[in-house]
Amino acid sequence: MKFLQSLLVQSHYAARVGSLNRVSGLRFFAVSTEVSTEEYDKRNYANNLSEYNTVLGSLTSNRRNFLLRDVFEDMMLDGVKPSRDTFHSLVVGTMKGARMQDAFFFVEQMKTMGLLPDVNLYNFLISTCGKCKNSNKAIQILEEMKRMEVKPNVRTYICLLNACAADGRIDRVYAIVRDMIAAGLGLNKFCYAGLIVAHKNKTPLVDDFSAKVIEFVEKSKTWSSVETNSANAENVMMGVTDEELYNLPTADYIHRRGGFLNPPFTAYHTAFHAAADLKNVELTNTLLDMLNKEGKHPDVFIMMQVIRCYCHAGEIDLALQTFENHINEGRVITAELFVDLEDDVSSMDKHPSGSGVTHTKGAMTGYTEKGMQIAQDILARHLSFAVNFVTVRMNERNFFVNTRMGSELLLIAAGEKTGGYTTANYIWDMMQVRKINPLFPAVEAYYQGLKDREIPEDDPRLLMVSKAYNRMNTRTGNRAS
Repeated sequence: MKFLQSLLVQSHYAARVGSLNRVSGLRFFAVSTEVSTEEYDKRNYANNLSEYNTVLGSLTSNRRNFLLRDVFEDMMLDGVKPSRDTFHSLVVGTMKGARMQDAFFFVEQMKTMGLLPDVNLYNFLISTCGKCKNSNKAIQILEEMKRMEVKPNVRTYICLLNACAADGRIDRVYAIVRDMIAAGLGLNKFCYAGLIVAHKNKTPLVDDFSAKVIEFVEKSKTWSSVETNSANAENVMMGVTDEELYNLPTADYIHRRGGFLNPPFTAYHTAFHAAADLKNVELTNTLLDMLNKEGKHPDVFIMMQVIRCYCHAGEIDLALQTFENHINEGRVITAELFVDLEDDVSSMDKHPSGSGVTHTKGAMTGYTEKGMQIAQDILARHLSFAVNFVTVRMNERNFFVNTRMGSELLLIAAGEKTGGYTTANYIWDMMQVRKINPLFPAVEAYYQGLKDREIPEDDPRLLMVSKAYNRMNTRTGNRAS
């Protein structure tokens, strides 16, 4: 599998040229009779159905979904007939990558080979439509299932409900809910999460949105017969979680460490995520009070959404205080929580708003030169303090800082126009000690910031940064400024 590993490293180049064949440089046409068997075996990355299935699984797990069709074409070129499991792997891979056109292509190819889709495959197709926000196509799939006499199961209806919710079609969502109730099925936490998503995506937003969200969260706590329908074996084997199948906001986080998500909080997760998207601080606080009354504590995902809501609403101080309280209470802490706070704080530089920057807004009234300068200074102090806060806390707890994470912090800190550049220097020194090389944009911003200050030309820090800047500037082909 060494060849496959090297292939995955190069695969992002394949997106530009459009073929896995061009990445490997090995298979442009059928095997010539002049090529020896030994040479062919050395060059080929798969020889039989089992090996091709392994390649498909590796591409899917590495999120190289755009290469699945190329591998399928290579299978056809080699005369290897895909099995039902192969087509399921292909459709799951396209579902994870939200590649609806490829998904339907594979299903059509499956039909031409005499293999009829089963209910699980149809569920994957409906989920793919939901990821692409195409509820019309999802409804058509249900109609096809009826024509093909494939009986939908509970998961089919939940997939359909969430597909319509992603498109903001409340009318269709409620119609599905009525059908489920008429069939004697209750609504589980995934159904109520879908209802929350549907109301959030509805345009224009309903007036009683907050009340609806609270109602759905409360109802999700009641037991339902649908809850007894656990994940089936095929989804588990293929690494498809319920959150991913139903396109919930937690889909990208469910595979991470155990403390990241608390499964019973599914409706809460969706509610907090919706409140953060809409910058609804009041709803966020209400949901936190509900958790507190139940004697439960927010998990990491909920804390990320709370901090994101506060920051996007302009409540930087409140976000930092919430973060500090979470740490002091000894709750689960992950590097993602630090990065999320840093990302949300950085967005304040582009979209300052809310009561957290009231003085900034007041200073900008009238757009006078002095007032604008005061506003800029106030906002810069807020951002500088927040970035320094995040960086110091991460360093104190010895969290791993990768290149992207460190570069983002350095880029933000380098935007400080006044002051002693303490935060930017701290981040640079921390990355140097850990032998992490920042990306060029961060180095360039930091270098320009040092040049703008009254620093001697022979200053060791300036010389080090200048050397790194010139080296990276030459390597990337940029013109020296």
